[in-house]
Amino acid sequence: MYNSKIAGLGAYVPENVVTNDDLSQKMDTNDAWIQERTGIKERRHIKKGDGNTTAKMGVKAAQIAIERAGITKDDIDMIVFATLSPDYYFPGCGVQVQHLMDMKTIPALDVRNQCSGFVYALATADQFIKTGMYKNVLVIGSENHSGGLDFSTRGRSVSVIFGDGAGAAVLSREEDTSKGVLSSHLHSQGEHALELCLEGPSTEHWVPQIIQENPQENIPYYPYMNGQFVFKNAVVRFSEVIMEGLGKNNLTPDDIDMLIPHQANLRISQFVQKKFGLSDDQVYNNIQKYGNTTAASIPIALTEAWENGKIKEGDTVVLAAFGSGFTWASSIIKW
Repeated sequence: MYNSKIAGLGAYVPENVVTNDDLSQKMDTNDAWIQERTGIKERRHIKKGDGNTTAKMGVKAAQIAIERAGITKDDIDMIVFATLSPDYYFPGCGVQVQHLMDMKTIPALDVRNQCSGFVYALATADQFIKTGMYKNVLVIGSENHSGGLDFSTRGRSVSVIFGDGAGAAVLSREEDTSKGVLSSHLHSQGEHALELCLEGPSTEHWVPQIIQENPQENIPYYPYMNGQFVFKNAVVRFSEVIMEGLGKNNLTPDDIDMLIPHQANLRISQFVQKKFGLSDDQVYNNIQKYGNTTAASIPIALTEAWENGKIKEGDTVVLAAFGSGFTWASSIIKW
């Protein structure tokens, strides 16, 4: 048996900065309202003509991660791509990355677990390495939210939250089993699936049906979120899954050197931070700058924390996420 370690990290966000004041020109909202409820000050959106797509942003993040891992694209044995906003309904973005990076005919799969997608993808890659099947797995989280949001006042409760971007990690074989990914913990509760969802287009709500059956004021092909219900479940599940991971490895909250939570809402992160008695230096938040980038949020934040010297060798790093599905997950990593 082997462990897997994060050998390289990379992140990419579009250059186009969209502030809360910019959004207030499109909908009935304001900077104070958005910051009070989410903590977000600005986010990045793909701009028409900038050449970005979900897959292409993933490639940009991946190229950085591969270089930092000290390997080449030819050393990658598999791609695991997490997203809720693929370039196409099918095929998935993983195969696009294989093509865009001119890689060998390696396996590529997509993980569709929304906000917890990167942790699920990391856990998947980890298992392929632990069993000895592969040595280097490229894990990507990338999202193009701005292309599918309702920027009218009707959609403001959702549309002010999300941003675009990508993050990537190269997971590599580690023979010292006291290092690397120590454990991952994955959960789901599908009874709450429609509390945070995109109903259409889908095979049950295909585009012609939507146009024919739904009046303009009730369009189901924009994301829906029951915000208060999601918040209440998130703070409970975040805490549970972090404690589950710590307990599995005979650790306590005092052993956490860095917590990287999914950047869903600053208030959720602050609630979890307070519950575990962590200082500001033990939790990394960047939702203020990028909004919620769903599957990309953890790898972007993890990359920034590492770049800023907030993670060093020997640290206990905890990743945790909660989101649509409902799904939630954590990973405990010894850096």
